[in-house]
Amino acid sequence: MTDETDGEGGGGLSLEARLRRLEEIVGQLEVEELELDRALALFEEGVVHVREAEKALAGAELRVEELLGEGDELGTRPLEEGKE
Repeated sequence: MTDETDGEGGGGLSLEARLRRLEEIVGQLEVEELELDRALALFEEGVVHVREAEKALAGAELRVEELLGEGDELGTRPLEEGKE
């Protein structure tokens, strides 16, 4: 598996690759004078990357919760508990 794949066999980008691409897109939108069509295409691509990154993070969170739930005494709890 390379850094550019998601490990699911779908040929998608990794979370890290998506974040790098999002940084590139933001940089282009902030600095370059783009035609409207190009700016919209970049924005649309960015939205796709954000949505896919959110899915990847949600999947990772679910997996962590599953792993924590596999132990006899381990369980999940909100992060806010115990910070008092």
